[in-house]
Amino acid sequence: MIPTTTPTTPTRPSPPAPKEPPRKGSASFIARLTSRRGAWATILIALAVVAAILGGLRTEPPVGGGAAGSLPATAEARQVAELQRHFPGGDRAPAIVVWTRADGGPLAPAQLRSISAQAPAIGPAVGAPPLPATVSDDRRAALLPVPVDVDRPGADIAVTVAQLRERVAASAIPGLETHVTGGPAFGADVASAFDGADVTLLLVTLAAVVLLLLVTYRSPILWVVPLTVVALADQVAAALTAQAGARWDLKFDAGIISVLVFGAGTNYALLLISRYREELRHQPDHRMALRRAWSSTAGAIVASNVTVVLSLLALVFAVMPSTSGLGVASALGLLVALAFGLVVLPAALAVVGRGAFWPFVPRPGAPAPRPSLWGRLASRSMRRPVVTTVAVLGILAALASGLVGMRVGLAPTEKFRVAAESQIGAEILDEHFPSGQSAPIVVVADEAAIDTVAGRLRQVEGVTSVRPAGAAAGLARLTVTAQAGPGTADGDDTVRAVRAAARSVAGADAKVGGEAAELLDTRELAERDLRVVGPVILGVVLLVLAALLGAAVAPVVLVAVNALSALAALGLGSWIGSALLGFAGLDVNVPLIAFMFLVALGVDYTIFLVHRAREEAIDAGTVAGMRRAVGATGAVITSAGVVLAAVFAALGVLPLMVLAQLGLIVGLGVLVDTFVVRTLLVPALFALLGDRMWWPRRTP
Repeated sequence: MIPTTTPTTPTRPSPPAPKEPPRKGSASFIARLTSRRGAWATILIALAVVAAILGGLRTEPPVGGGAAGSLPATAEARQVAELQRHFPGGDRAPAIVVWTRADGGPLAPAQLRSISAQAPAIGPAVGAPPLPATVSDDRRAALLPVPVDVDRPGADIAVTVAQLRERVAASAIPGLETHVTGGPAFGADVASAFDGADVTLLLVTLAAVVLLLLVTYRSPILWVVPLTVVALADQVAAALTAQAGARWDLKFDAGIISVLVFGAGTNYALLLISRYREELRHQPDHRMALRRAWSSTAGAIVASNVTVVLSLLALVFAVMPSTSGLGVASALGLLVALAFGLVVLPAALAVVGRGAFWPFVPRPGAPAPRPSLWGRLASRSMRRPVVTTVAVLGILAALASGLVGMRVGLAPTEKFRVAAESQIGAEILDEHFPSGQSAPIVVVADEAAIDTVAGRLRQVEGVTSVRPAGAAAGLARLTVTAQAGPGTADGDDTVRAVRAAARSVAGADAKVGGEAAELLDTRELAERDLRVVGPVILGVVLLVLAALLGAAVAPVVLVAVNALSALAALGLGSWIGSALLGFAGLDVNVPLIAFMFLVALGVDYTIFLVHRAREEAIDAGTVAGMRRAVGATGAVITSAGVVLAAVFAALGVLPLMVLAQLGLIVGLGVLVDTFVVRTLLVPALFALLGDRMWWPRRTP
């Protein structure tokens, strides 16, 4: 009798097991974590820890800025700010009230009399001395300096500026527009830009992540699990980083930390859940499928996290406090995301079970998924690897050329994406008064040589006035008004010329500060950090990839590709910003921070892909293994890239130019890396080099 066979639905064979199985301790850990009791115990412990952290460590995070206090102690402008404390009123900076006619015409005699009558009473209303108003030469504007105590928390300064604005508005003169500008007002407007920003950013980020998770999994249930876990991680990271900032005097932007935690945490969840769904098609026990998925992906997740964390910690070599502070705080936030992704998320998935994927529940014996679009694209690029490599490298080089001629550094009036009152007031001052009048250059020198210093400064081109501003403790102070505004190219040249002239006086020991000097020092130190820290970041990534892959060729190739991709994103973002969005240039902090994020996060996806390619190459060889890896991971890497790009784009809802630029450039870079570099260029390079990628190993 001929035995009969029952036709079965073809299924995709199980992916090959890793060559080196997980250690016994690792297998035991994930087995306990995903067991019925272990999963519930993990969730309850995690909730208790979250409650304890949120209840006991909540504090306001520090925010980096461009004031003298955000410069290192070695910066000359910072030293001048410290020296000014010795002078009467040295802890004060002028907020400036400016009046103009609504129609732009000359101020009428009656309006001038009203300004002269009101001006002396405005300062005392906020604790400042009475001062007279000054009328511009064209008689179309008047200004009143109001000294504000700036040696106190920014929130207190913002209250004083708000009181000043209320006082001016209460005594409005018919036919005139009034604005309050100057250094304290700019600081208050920057602070107010974050009023409600955390909630807005969180809501936009949540909306983007929810939408993309729904599209990815087509399940009304599953998205809730990773989103809840990542949201808890974000809150814990916010509390811990704020506490670290307070203890270690770190300066950073909490919004960027939140974006990183959401982006990275969602990426880890996508990678784990994608492999979990794959295993559910072969395993009847969802807990066993989850254990296998965790064992297969934990190495890649840890490696990618360690790479990004070490890259972020490389920022400690920066001299700008806001840059180094961001690196430490971001690294701490990502470690929190890793803990929640590898501990809390698996426990939550174990509790929810297979039904979380409803209505498309993966079961053993289900038809194998059709060949991936990403696998087909990789196959085509690998059939003609030379053409693909040359074409993609040419595109990336063309995009990177957008950096040529790009201005780096913004004037104070260019730092807001949405016009602020201080910005409008400063633009009016620049139109009717010498541009440097709103932010004079401050020179501090030995009192015995101050007259000689003043004489030299009056000969400097671009200086319109030099006035004595008091003496104390053997030092004397001068205020220098420049024709050019602070933060402009001409303004920077004037500061350099003033410094050269002041230093030329023997024995004066002159130092030059003030807002214009602070902006120049910030620009030069940021350029120094880019030159020093950029190569350190590339070196860190190279060493981590070499340790992970046990190879010498692949890490060099992949890091070079990531660096070019990062430069392409910077060039593309710069071009779009200047041509379509009206960016006057890049904020000084953007190039280094964006480059670090693009390189580190790009390596994230490289690790996800190459880790799977090495696993597949055990059975299929290097070239076929890469083709399989792109087909298996293409959808999840694309989803992760789109999620990360959308999360960074959420920074665009904030009114500060630096955050809008970071969101644009990093978002574009992640998309270029996901759709072009990871899908086309990396597979083509593996097809070109083959087993040589793993040298000195012959095969994985």
